[in-house]
Amino acid sequence: MNTDLQAATAAKPLKGWRVLVPRGGPWGDSVAATLRAQGAVPVIAPLINFAPSTDQATLEAALADLAAGAFDWVTLTSATTVDVLYAYRAEIPATTRVAAVGETTAAALSAVGYRVDLVPDDDNSAAGMADQLLTLEPEPRRILTLRSEIAKPVLTRRLSEAGHDVRSVVAYRTVGVPVTERIAHDVESGRINAILVTSGSVAEQVRLQFPDIPASTIIAAIGPRTAKDARKAGLGVNAVAREQTVNGLIAAVQKFPLPHATDEFAV
Repeated sequence: MNTDLQAATAAKPLKGWRVLVPRGGPWGDSVAATLRAQGAVPVIAPLINFAPSTDQATLEAALADLAAGAFDWVTLTSATTVDVLYAYRAEIPATTRVAAVGETTAAALSAVGYRVDLVPDDDNSAAGMADQLLTLEPEPRRILTLRSEIAKPVLTRRLSEAGHDVRSVVAYRTVGVPVTERIAHDVESGRINAILVTSGSVAEQVRLQFPDIPASTIIAAIGPRTAKDARKAGLGVNAVAREQTVNGLIAAVQKFPLPHATDEFAV
């Protein structure tokens, strides 16, 4: 390999790859831009979306109190919760600090203009967030925890037991979004070289919507917890990001050689 070709390969480490991005919106666009910069062809195929909470009055009241400065902290444990905030055009005053469970959620917040004051240093989970908040806030605080309908109330329970005034509100229900026949065919045929898995809900939809994923397709999970959820859903996980960030996830894919390209045979 000559020097120019080596330099080009280093600059575009994912040249020739087609990578499925399982979320749309600002986050999906940001991931797609990062993939393009590395030479890949991103295929944005949102696999999950949020449906309104069955108790919208309670959610709207909580968001109104949030805008009025009623809380010292608001916690978000998924990027989908950010979609809800954005859909409601929720206001977070400067007096309220924002905690994101991990870098994916933090990136989603930043992408739509919200600030992030805290991301757990090590354990990107509800328990990890609770540990960090309890260390930072030994005195009782008013905390709004926004969660999905199926989320276990780990964060709320831990914070409440420590004496904090916690209001736990269901922000959304997760629903699957069917992909197009073309994308389903591209996955089944191996034209998609890698699938990014960013949550347990995404993993479930990958397993449900793509029952025949070729062995050559790289399944990359954004962290150990997501990898565990993916395996529980029946997926074979090839790569787990060391850093639970978009860059960490893409770096995990980079370690693999490009599976047999079928693009040249596509019509």
